[in-house]
Amino acid sequence: MNPNKALWEKGDFTQIAASMRDSGTALVASLDIEPPLRALDLGCGDGTTAVPLALLGADTTGIDIANNLVAAGTARAQALQLTDRLRFQAGDACDLAGVPDAGFDLTLSVFGAMFAPKPFDVAREMVRVTKPGGRVVMGNWIPDDPTSFVSQVLRISAAFTPPPPDGFVSPMTWGVESHIVERFERAGIAADRIAMRRDQWRFALPDRTPEELIDLFSRFYGPTMNAFEAAGASGRADELRGQLVTMARAQNTAADGGTSISATFMRVTIRV
Repeated sequence: MNPNKALWEKGDFTQIAASMRDSGTALVASLDIEPPLRALDLGCGDGTTAVPLALLGADTTGIDIANNLVAAGTARAQALQLTDRLRFQAGDACDLAGVPDAGFDLTLSVFGAMFAPKPFDVAREMVRVTKPGGRVVMGNWIPDDPTSFVSQVLRISAAFTPPPPDGFVSPMTWGVESHIVERFERAGIAADRIAMRRDQWRFALPDRTPEELIDLFSRFYGPTMNAFEAAGASGRADELRGQLVTMARAQNTAADGGTSISATFMRVTIRV
């Protein structure tokens, strides 16, 4: 199996996505969607941003490499009676086989396509499927940023896992401006058509503590699941959990026993 597919099918990201719904809705609202508009949500999960796109009237296709998340998104679309303008399908951000050129006014990927293993191919494909005059918008975690919650989760987890294979390109490089420019320039986009700024995402679970949020990551988020398996094999699982919980507590701003953690990310907008 494709290793990236195996990673994201390993857990159940819907359990994490429940903490991200409000932020997904807010990000989509900031895009100033004006139907009629065709949108592609790449690495869509179960629809954290695809559902709000459809609710605003966009004809939306969500593509994800994980079949379980495609099924979960389809179930959400059916429950919300959005199947007339929201569909989910399996696909690989590195090679969007069967997706026509210039088919979308907006191509969006929020913490999705950044995890695909071939970033230059990802940039090329996102540009290819977007209409001239359309937009590509990405949300990417920023490496080594102490205010970027998931970046810190991944940084801590990496210290407990074996080194990556030769040729591995860290997904965190999608949060570095020079890499972003290089990848989209290679895809034919001039630097003055690439805009980047820092934005905020929020993990909100009013009925769960930071410790419980970390437990969700340990049980359902593929990269963290791998870290806990490796740490358990070396007798360090408690150490890993302790570091993650300490970090989550420090970033939590909820005062009522719940969890509210703001996470900085890089917002990228490409004018095709």
